[in-house]
Amino acid sequence: MKTFLPLLVLLALCQPALAFWNYCGTCGFRPMASYHGTSRVVGGVSAQPGAWPWIVSIQQAVGAGMGHICGGSLISSQWVLTAAHCFVGTGRTYYVLAGITYFNKPGPEAQLRHVRRILLHRGYDNDTMSNDIALLELDQPVQCGYQVQLACVPDASLHVAELTNCWVSGWGATRARAGDLPLGLQEARVYLIDLNICNSSHWYAGAIHSHNLCAGYPQGRIDTCQGDSGGPLVCQAKNADYFWLVGVTSWGTGCARVRKPGIYTSTQHFYRWILVQMGLYPCLG
Repeated sequence: MKTFLPLLVLLALCQPALAFWNYCGTCGFRPMASYHGTSRVVGGVSAQPGAWPWIVSIQQAVGAGMGHICGGSLISSQWVLTAAHCFVGTGRTYYVLAGITYFNKPGPEAQLRHVRRILLHRGYDNDTMSNDIALLELDQPVQCGYQVQLACVPDASLHVAELTNCWVSGWGATRARAGDLPLGLQEARVYLIDLNICNSSHWYAGAIHSHNLCAGYPQGRIDTCQGDSGGPLVCQAKNADYFWLVGVTSWGTGCARVRKPGIYTSTQHFYRWILVQMGLYPCLG
């Protein structure tokens, strides 16, 4: 059984934890899930409003407006977990848009925040895509509601390989050869694939790191694509209603190709790094 405390209590007691807390309450739950049917991003379908309440759109200033560049996941009211490669070689102004499904219809729960700090993993390598993880600190906390919730980050005690109900979501390209991004959030169910298989000679031939996850389908067809980077790979906990944020969308060869599933940064592997950046690591003792 999972136990949750307010973040202020956690900080005061310096108690180790399986996830992050704050006044937003219990992480990993989907308040709008009862309104959603099941469906099976390339090969995905349009997500219903509030389906994945921790996902955010990371946007950068473009002229007088803003444009989507990557996805991310709220892990506290003021921190977003995403991919490092989204920010390589840029010195621009970034924003986070939470609580939205459709860019052209933001809705009353949409919340725009300025990115105060971007913390890239020091070991990130743009050539090998190792340590492809980053944290964004927002200038102001988001307000949680039905369409804005926090994702749960697992520590080493979770057996990720045993989880079977896994999903990706994002505003990335819906066709591998198309540059246009969808206005609405897309979702797709995927399956975790053993790293030894993904790293075999007819798949990725050793290019995948031990801190990666591989998810998708051997036959392709369904996959994350350009614009989905940094977004969440989540898996439902066994015999429970909540989801774990197990991966951050990182890279892949093309989109939805045979034996080229999506590659994700394992959040579990970087659990302590995340705590350090958020100032919580001393609580582990």
